[in-house]
Amino acid sequence: MANPRITLYVARNCAYCRQARQYLQQRGLRFQELDIHRSTRAQKALAQMGARAVPVIVIGETRIDGFDRKRLDAVLKRAGAT
Repeated sequence: MANPRITLYVARNCAYCRQARQYLQQRGLRFQELDIHRSTRAQKALAQMGARAVPVIVIGETRIDGFDRKRLDAVLKRAGAT
């Protein structure tokens, strides 16, 4: 199974962020997690993307705003991570 580059932007106390993390972990995928409350780099990256909320999941060049299991499945499949 290929493992595309995955970055998960999260915030403390975010239920959807926890769901996204659990989803990726259950699939056995490696990912980088950046907390916008702890990392100015994460804050700046989100601002540059124009993102207004978390979670934001970047898989390769594809960005997913929010936790959308169907969209994640499709993007991961295209990226060869299934």
